Parts: sequence; structure tokens; C-alpha cells
Amino acid sequence: MKKTLFLAAAVVISGAACTPQSEPQETPVLLTDNIRFGEATLLTPDGKVLVGSFGTEELNPLNNEGKGYILEFTDTVSQILVPNDGTLSAPKGMFLKDGYLFIADVGKMAVYNLADSVIGNPKVIPFPDGELFVNDMALHGNTLYITVTNTGSIYSLDVSSPAQLDTTGLKPYITIPGANGIVIRNDTMYIASYPPDGTTTPDNVIYYIDNISTPVANKLFDRPGQYDGLALSEDGQRLYFTNWVGPEIGYYDLSTQSVEILNPGTELMGPARISLKSDTLYIPDLPNSKVVVLPL
Repeated sequence: MKKTLFLAAAVVISGAACTPQSEPQETPVLLTDNIRFGEATLLTPDGKVLVGSFGTEELNPLNNEGKGYILEFTDTVSQILVPNDGTLSAPKGMFLKDGYLFIADVGKMAVYNLADSVIGNPKVIPFPDGELFVNDMALHGNTLYITVTNTGSIYSLDVSSPAQLDTTGLKPYITIPGANGIVIRNDTMYIASYPPDGTTTPDNVIYYIDNISTPVANKLFDRPGQYDGLALSEDGQRLYFTNWVGPEIGYYDLSTQSVEILNPGTELMGPARISLKSDTLYIPDLPNSKVVVLPL
């Protein structure tokens, strides 16, 4: 599975051509300092930008080399927040709750207490056998929902008390083909679909679940792609997405049911796990080891 996923990414990269349809308002800032294959971003309440990095010589989202680390950016300068202590291999989606940093990684989640004087010794939540591509997460109430791309599984976990997590408390929630990026607003969940074998099918779209308590997945649109990151605008009207086909960054207008493709102002090869704050989008370009800070 590891080789298949890596080769799928390589195929997409080699055939990629950016096809923007609108101009950025400003030249984007690029974050590159100490990033080595950064897949995901997370914005902190104090205005910092966290970037997960694989730290490996080659791009492999399912490696087990233990070289992964988390950077904390202030403007364009980074410092190590979580060191490469052997725990993380290919850190992906991140989530912050009550001072605890949840990180999706290969076959597991790692949870760090950021209040520790030396950040380390995380709680590790192992996923069932075969659930390798643990990818992204989103919170609803005190329940965290976590996607696994290679199986399409979505799990739920009670995180009401991060300091006393039940590391065996994962519960199956729903299965959606290639479940990848995930966001939640009120009781509605949106899930991006990425084909783990690199072959796009009609099932690889963006899905939504109207009511989290009764999970039924529906297609948001019939526009197959290799969707990765998702982010919602503050008013909930725009669902921003990244797509490795193109590659492209854009949004779906939930009121007009139309798609708008944005120009990132720089070449992208593999746009991944985005974050949005007000009128600024943070776009990791995984193969290029950079984050594009795009004014909207």
C-alpha cells in the first residue's frame, strides 16, 4: 500500500499543469524555512502557523522513518515545536484543543501537551490494522472525527478531556471513498475524496453529511478529482478545496452551487491540507516543501 500511494502521488505530480482562472489580489508570501515535505497547516489562537514536515529524503506519505516534526512559524521564520524524536513519520492533519496538539500520522494519532517544558512523550492512539493513511480531523462538540484515506474509514473519538484520553476509544463512524480532508460547521460535515491508488473515479468528489447524528453521505457535486484539503469561510458560504488534478485551489459557493478556481500566484505541484483565517489562505505544496500564504 505504501508504494502504491507514493507512486500515485508521483504520477499526479509529473502530469500536473496549473490552470488558474482568476488573479490573486497580491503576490503571495511563501513559507519555506526548515520545511521538508510539509503536508498540513494549522493556525493557532496567538497567530502562529504550524506546519507538519516529514523530514525524509524522499516523499513518501506512508513512511515509518520517524523523522517527522512540527514547525511553528512567526511571519516567515520557523522554530521547532515538536522535534523529530522518532514518534512522527509523516504528520498530516492537526488539531488543537485545550493546549493539546492532535497529529494524524501513519497508522496512529499522536497527542502532545504543549504546556510541557519539553514537548515530547505524547499519548499515541493506534488505529486498527490496515488503517494506515490517517489523514485529517475535525471537531463537533467534544467528538473528534478522523479520516483514513486508504480505507475511506472515518472514526470518532471522545476528546472532552484531552489530558485523560482513552487511547482505545476510537469508534467507526462512516466509510466514504478515499476520505481525506474534513471540516464541520454546525451539524454539517464535508469530506474530500482522494483516490489512494491515483486513479480518479466518479466517486472521488466532495461529500457532505447534513446531520452528523444520522450519517448519510451525499455528493456535493459531480466534479471528480483528487481532493485533499478543505476549509470553510467564516460565514460558511464558501467551501475552499485543494485538488491534485490540475492542480488547483478553489472554492464551492454553497449559495450559488458554483465552483471558482483561484490563481495561487505561484506554481503548485501538490496542494494539500489548507487553513483559512479571515481573508488569508494557507496552502501547503507538499512536493515543493513550501506553504503559499494567499490573500483572498
